[in-house]
Amino acid sequence: MNYLNLICGLLIYILAGRVLVRHWRKPAGRVLFGMLNVAGVYWFFFHGNNAHPGVRFGVYFGLLILQYAALRLFSGKQGWWPWLAFLLPVGALVLLRYVPSSVYIRLGVVLRFPMHGIPMMVGISYLAFRSSHLVLQTRNGIVKVPGFWEYAGFCFFVPTLSVGPINPYSNYQRAFENVPFEIPEGRSLLRLMVGLVKYLFLGSVLQRLTYAGLLQDDHYHHWIDLPVAAIFYYLYLYCNFSGFCDMAIGAAGLMGIPVAENFDNPLAARNMKDFWNRWHITLSEYMRDVVFSPLSKYLTRVLGPENVNHAVAATIIVVFLLIGIWHGVGWNYLMFGVMQALGVVTVHYYTIGLKKWLGREGFKRYNSNPFIRAAAVTATFSYFAASLFFFANTLPEIKDIIQHLR
Repeated sequence: MNYLNLICGLLIYILAGRVLVRHWRKPAGRVLFGMLNVAGVYWFFFHGNNAHPGVRFGVYFGLLILQYAALRLFSGKQGWWPWLAFLLPVGALVLLRYVPSSVYIRLGVVLRFPMHGIPMMVGISYLAFRSSHLVLQTRNGIVKVPGFWEYAGFCFFVPTLSVGPINPYSNYQRAFENVPFEIPEGRSLLRLMVGLVKYLFLGSVLQRLTYAGLLQDDHYHHWIDLPVAAIFYYLYLYCNFSGFCDMAIGAAGLMGIPVAENFDNPLAARNMKDFWNRWHITLSEYMRDVVFSPLSKYLTRVLGPENVNHAVAATIIVVFLLIGIWHGVGWNYLMFGVMQALGVVTVHYYTIGLKKWLGREGFKRYNSNPFIRAAAVTATFSYFAASLFFFANTLPEIKDIIQHLR
């Protein structure tokens, strides 16, 4: 798809969505908004981009129908039934993302069905997380089960489909409620423009000094180039990721759809626990609700209240191993998760020890000391930048970089 078609399509999508959300909050408007997003997903992500776009989109839309059927059938039942609806999209994510594509291709040959490229589903992770989180919200009585086209509009919401944020349905549905709810157009447009600058301009400039731009050129480099690449890759990733989220939030705001914030100045985090409360916030909140809270409570019951701190530490390790695996297939992503787990667990035990040693007043003075804060922010920045070495490079690339350092 060329840029002219893309820009025209986006303008039509935003204008149509604005009319349906802001000026037609009746049931028919919700149905049409769902249809608009289904059509938008096909146009922006499937049409003209790959072989057999209709087949690939049909599988994608069929998965949505199955997820909705499970939501309707099981989310309101007692016991373990809601977990069937929860696990369906998560299981689909595991199958489509982690089973080798060659398996699907061979299966397609046997069935005489064009399955080449089907596992490469855009936004499958965010679709799985949004829909599974909705199951928990309906089970807990936070929201009611939506109609099918409302569900389709939520799951296939174009601005947040590919890289998030993971917007909860309870937040999304506020745009369609009868109570007055408006998002200022000027603020949304400014957010969209800021995101464009971060994503297209700053990201492109910073990328030149990352691992790919600086080190992976088959030439020998001085060792100082490694920390330079680490720092600039961190800054590049932040501008790239947060810039895309800014564009998604701004575009959604122009239509009147609230989207949860995904970043809160993570560059200023004073430790790794604070960092993950500021970086990819919606992922952290999802893992807190789905994994951390139930698992930590279970381990506390098993180990006893006197070992609650160890139960929390074990849960932290599980959470960040899952986050590492979720980011991609490969040992480097698992190592990235291990680095995050070590950082947060270290902060967990360090904070407990510091509170016992300094006392309440001493701990307050420690946190308010500007020199300690500056050192803590610098250490956190450096640690996360170093951990991204595994996120940015595969194991062969890591080996190649090390071999070319003098």
